Amino acid sequence: MIIQATGIHKSFGPLEVLKGIDFQAVPGEIVSIMGASGAGKSTLLQIIGTLSKPDSGSLVIDGVNVLELGRRDLAAFRNGKIGFVFQFHHLLPEFTALENVMIPALIAGRSKAAAKSEALRLLDVMGLSDRLSHKPSELSGGQQQRVAVARALVNSPAVLLADEPSGNLDSAAKANLHQLLLDLREQFGQTIVLVTHDESLAAAADRTLHMTDGLFV
Repeated sequence: MIIQATGIHKSFGPLEVLKGIDFQAVPGEIVSIMGASGAGKSTLLQIIGTLSKPDSGSLVIDGVNVLELGRRDLAAFRNGKIGFVFQFHHLLPEFTALENVMIPALIAGRSKAAAKSEALRLLDVMGLSDRLSHKPSELSGGQQQRVAVARALVNSPAVLLADEPSGNLDSAAKANLHQLLLDLREQFGQTIVLVTHDESLAAAADRTLHMTDGLFV
């Protein structure tokens, strides 16, 4: 298993959001998680992404018990092993597409030359070689999302997590993103976990889990 989450509970005050979730994913698998707003999908994704800690339960990612890591080690693990793609791309507006993709590699301690080389390669895979010097405001929504995907992949993460990745895109850009996720699995063997309301995106996954009131049903 690349991800093994067991007995995950999470509450915010008196509200129990996750009620003992078990979740697994194998290497190279695409798993979609669907459910109504407030079902706990994004909370679970944040826990798997080590952005939030559960109140109880265990979480092993790529052989590492992440809940036992200290803050600094956890941050380094997250930067190296987990890639994130969000509905709103969260690109830094003052930096070019190339610079946005390089940033996580530089944070990981790679040389500027190595970071640039990998960023160039990924942006070519994304079909954005002619947009390297463009800032986010000069890119379409679909192009911004592909830059965000390249940024998520620059450190060769074990897991790619996507939270409503097509929620802000038009139908043509959605179709392109769906195909891109499938291509990433074919090219890189990428494990992908995505939260979505989009049934066509969920249908492209290997399996779909449905969440209601903090539990899979």
